[in-house]
Amino acid sequence: MSHHYSGPDFGFPHGDARLDLTDLYAFPKPGDAGKSILIMNVHPSASVNPPGLTTADPFGREALYELKIDTDGDAVADIAYRVRFSASEGGKLTATLRRVDGIQAAGTGGGGQVIVEGAPVSIGREARVTDAGDYRFFAGWRSDPFFFDTQGARNNLQFTGDDFFADKDVCSIVMEVPNSALGRQNLGLWARTLDGVGGKWVQADRGARPLQAVFLTGAENAAYLGGEPADDARFVAVFAHSLQHAGGYTPQEATRVAGTLLPDILSYDPKRPASFPNNGRTLTDDAVDVFLPILTNGKVTGDKVGPHRDLLGEFPYLGPPHKG
Repeated sequence: MSHHYSGPDFGFPHGDARLDLTDLYAFPKPGDAGKSILIMNVHPSASVNPPGLTTADPFGREALYELKIDTDGDAVADIAYRVRFSASEGGKLTATLRRVDGIQAAGTGGGGQVIVEGAPVSIGREARVTDAGDYRFFAGWRSDPFFFDTQGARNNLQFTGDDFFADKDVCSIVMEVPNSALGRQNLGLWARTLDGVGGKWVQADRGARPLQAVFLTGAENAAYLGGEPADDARFVAVFAHSLQHAGGYTPQEATRVAGTLLPDILSYDPKRPASFPNNGRTLTDDAVDVFLPILTNGKVTGDKVGPHRDLLGEFPYLGPPHKG
């Protein structure tokens, strides 16, 4: 479940599907080595606990969606892209993208340099794309590119190849960014959602590497989702405990493997081809088949599910929603 259903008992953070971070992708723009595609997916169209559809309202008005970028390897953000949503005079939902640099990028707030303002949010099958200088921006419902036998995972990892996400949708924030705006070659990326309902920003969800927040955080789930990558060493013990239970690792080996999974950051070099887990993540990378051998100590190597076939060859790259 990549990062879907990262709240308690396969639920949603703060009980709000719109705050549920599902996936983070980063890869060079096809046909243009000078730009990168950064994708933050949130809000699954269907829940598993309880089963059923989530709200049709794509993004929270009192929420902040943020992509963090570490440029110097200290697991602290040096660049942040922030997206907020509001209703226009006609009642249509629009998005504003801002950028923050330096010490403010590591903080919390809705400010920053405006990159895109008033971008229309796509509700139907048509992808409404906004161009702003060297940037392109999209926000709205799309076909969920993640592929996984979710029910098999819930049935003690007894996989049948049934792709739970084959007909599911997700809300996507897609940015085309010039590499010159990313600072350097070796980057660390993660995404987070913040809840502002109570009058101040509270981090609801965060992550970068697929699946581990769902399967390895155990009793520390809430602390993990509210935490920062720079402090992730405190979760090595709980990750190790989960690995011992799921994979039969020795305590020493479980601790070693847990240390390779933290901090929860996606490494990305824009000048190299993307392939998870070595560099970024593309929409067809089989993250499940990378994670399962780690979780089970090699006992389970895959879930018999492959990439979706509705992906696009051009921006925003994700296929149209199934229920547009």
